[in-house]
Amino acid sequence: MPTLTHFDAAGQAHMVDVAGKPETQRRARATGTIRMRPETLVRVEAGSAAKGDVLGVARIAAIQGAKRTADLIPLCHPLALTRVAVAFELDGAASTVRCTVDVETTGRTGVEMEALVAVQVGLATVYDMLKAVDRGMVMDGVRVLEKHGGRSGDWVAEPDPGPRADWPGPATTSED
Repeated sequence: MPTLTHFDAAGQAHMVDVAGKPETQRRARATGTIRMRPETLVRVEAGSAAKGDVLGVARIAAIQGAKRTADLIPLCHPLALTRVAVAFELDGAASTVRCTVDVETTGRTGVEMEALVAVQVGLATVYDMLKAVDRGMVMDGVRVLEKHGGRSGDWVAEPDPGPRADWPGPATTSED
């Protein structure tokens, strides 16, 4: 099993020294969904949310989230991102919005965290834009889909098997 690089020999957290690593092209893709009532999704599709263009604002928020990751995650290195692409997919049958983010840089460390933070900020922004009409929205399935570059090379996630039987699952409320 690989060692955890964010801990020194004494077990204390530290920022990993990447100075000796070569700069390489790094890419990562992450995704997640937000589930809402069908009538809420209709507002997203129609562009009729009271706060305006839900997906347009969420796209900008996701990009900003990727750029600010080092400010939010204590041991992340600040990175000069070369590309952040945000895509939203609406699924009427499931009443969900899926956010997928691709992040790229040329650097000494990967961009998985930037992709994950971007997805979560994008989804949280969708929630914020729609909470007046649907406070019961649920965000889930946030995960890295793939990463490329660096010493460890390429990695692609297995297909999502869905909820795990050994997990208690999300808490529910009377609004769900």
